Amino acid sequence: MQEDQYDVLIVGAGPVGLALALSLSRFVGGVKIGILDRRPVSVPNDKRASSIAAGVRRVLETLGVWDALAGEAQPVREMRITDSGSGDIARPLFLDFQGEVAPGEPFAHLVPNTAMTRAMLEALGEKATFLAPVEVKAFAAQAGGGTLTLGDGRVLKAPLVVAADGANSALRAMAGITTINHDYGQSGIVTTIGHELDHEGVAYEHFRPAGPFASLPLPGRRSSLVWTERPEDAARYLALPPEEVALKIEEVMGSTLGAVTLEDRLQVFPLRMQIARDFAAPRLALIGDAAHVVHPIAGQGLNLGLKDVAALAEVVVQAMRLGLDHGADDVLVAYERWRRFDTALMAMVTDGMNRLFSNDLAPVRAVRDFGLGVVDRLPPVKDFLISRAAGLERDGPRLLRGQPL
Repeated sequence: MQEDQYDVLIVGAGPVGLALALSLSRFVGGVKIGILDRRPVSVPNDKRASSIAAGVRRVLETLGVWDALAGEAQPVREMRITDSGSGDIARPLFLDFQGEVAPGEPFAHLVPNTAMTRAMLEALGEKATFLAPVEVKAFAAQAGGGTLTLGDGRVLKAPLVVAADGANSALRAMAGITTINHDYGQSGIVTTIGHELDHEGVAYEHFRPAGPFASLPLPGRRSSLVWTERPEDAARYLALPPEEVALKIEEVMGSTLGAVTLEDRLQVFPLRMQIARDFAAPRLALIGDAAHVVHPIAGQGLNLGLKDVAALAEVVVQAMRLGLDHGADDVLVAYERWRRFDTALMAMVTDGMNRLFSNDLAPVRAVRDFGLGVVDRLPPVKDFLISRAAGLERDGPRLLRGQPL
């Protein structure tokens, strides 16, 4: 039986797994990293984009990949929040976030997924060993490290194994880590649109009884949509011709951006909250969707995953430099404590916002609209909310503050 030894094994070659490999290879000389995935590792043909908060952008800057992304990234210069009930024609503006978190620094950017993966793969180069496509059959933890047994019989060992294999993480299940789940009874619809008018860097979050409808600016006269619907309505939209879907989108947006055309097919996925009961187990750390899935209402999914990367990389690099066991329980406990509160807070915020806004009850609408109006008139509160959403934490990981490890 062939056995291969690594310093760190990362299961999952998405942006979160790649970012962790890049963080470790950048700040620890000669570290041996193995990246496993059940699919071939390549740049995806993906027209979708992800929201990158200002703090997370600093992570990408410090890792040396932002310059390769900046030309394809669209700054979000303003966020407008509106609310309406069923059949309402007017979409009154209740809350408007403008400005920058620092001079010349918008609170978020929209980055194409393809560009992000390409930049990370190019930056990694040969600093990591890719093992893909492979199937992980078993995980075991011993005193000296974690062991992965592959479908082809190979056995890989490392002091630390990292699960970055998504919401349905097989590695999490192998470690016996359970999750807390809540099904929202909603479906998320994702697509890319072209539109007649310039978005001018403005993102729109329109609250409707079925759930939020977000329009996020992309370079040119294009926007990314993240659209919440009842499952039966989402299935109906999937069956419609693209022209009819475009007309429906234009109607929901109140013709804010003029005539709309679909640039990508609709993709539909069920919405749920899922939080792992533990972010770590002996010799194993969970990051990204393997650790947490939250409602997309605030666009924080990938941002949470890259915050995990910043925290885990810091405690692991520190242990390596001190010559300590970087997969030991105390290192992983430090990581879990760092990420638990922020993740729980974001899960509660997104869950609460979805419950508050995804209904058409007049008394509830009156209260929430009054609350939004009050917040809009309190600049210190707005600044705090922007800072929090942007991932700017004074006591956060160094990478989130733009500082090398």
